[in-house]
Amino acid sequence: MPHINNTKAVILAAGKGTRFYPITYEIPKAFLRVRKKPIINYLIDLFHSCGIFQIGVLGNISFKDEFEWWKKRYYSSKNTKIKIKIIYDKKEPSGTFGGLKLFQKWIGDSFFFVTNGDELKKIDLNRWMKFHQKKDFIATIALARVQDPQHYGVAVCDKNSLIKKFLEKPKNPPSNYISSGTYLFSPKIFEYYPRKKNFSMLETDLFPLLTEEKKLGGFKFRGKWLDCGTWERYEKALKEWK
Repeated sequence: MPHINNTKAVILAAGKGTRFYPITYEIPKAFLRVRKKPIINYLIDLFHSCGIFQIGVLGNISFKDEFEWWKKRYYSSKNTKIKIKIIYDKKEPSGTFGGLKLFQKWIGDSFFFVTNGDELKKIDLNRWMKFHQKKDFIATIALARVQDPQHYGVAVCDKNSLIKKFLEKPKNPPSNYISSGTYLFSPKIFEYYPRKKNFSMLETDLFPLLTEEKKLGGFKFRGKWLDCGTWERYEKALKEWK
């Protein structure tokens, strides 16, 4: 059975951040600061606080110097147990699933967490892992409860936490639970990677297949979640995150 202490995590931070131009011409979106601290550092703190010390970062090759400087500044000290593995996406984006596949060998045969790099979140990963152990899912998505679900992808679950379908920005949301951009995966997901495809997305190439096979679950967590993907939401995070 999977255990949190031998689990790894991957942060997807290779996006161009087009909605933050011109700022993200110069720095990756995951390096935007909230209370003078890069967003990506909060995500690493989340994993570290739950006993995860091996963390992969998918970076954009155009920002290689910036990623290397960031790693050296924050995580090269002998005083930290955190080990950062950076892999760079190609100049032509690989997509969320394609980028994740670059970590397949590093991940090995254990379960692993994945998160988007432009969100702030507080999730009890140990509780999530225990939840996952009781189920027969290949993957589970952490579902955040929000007041405005019509602006996001809404998950529809049955009483057994099985995700039956996603509704993208529905006018009349059936629930207030949305994907938080945080996932717990079995390494079996790589068996679903489309052959001879250079670009692949978790959202369109993996999750629909797992939904059909009834192998995708939803974990409704009670923590905090803030999307920083637009100027308006980023400003909200600056004001509300503690």
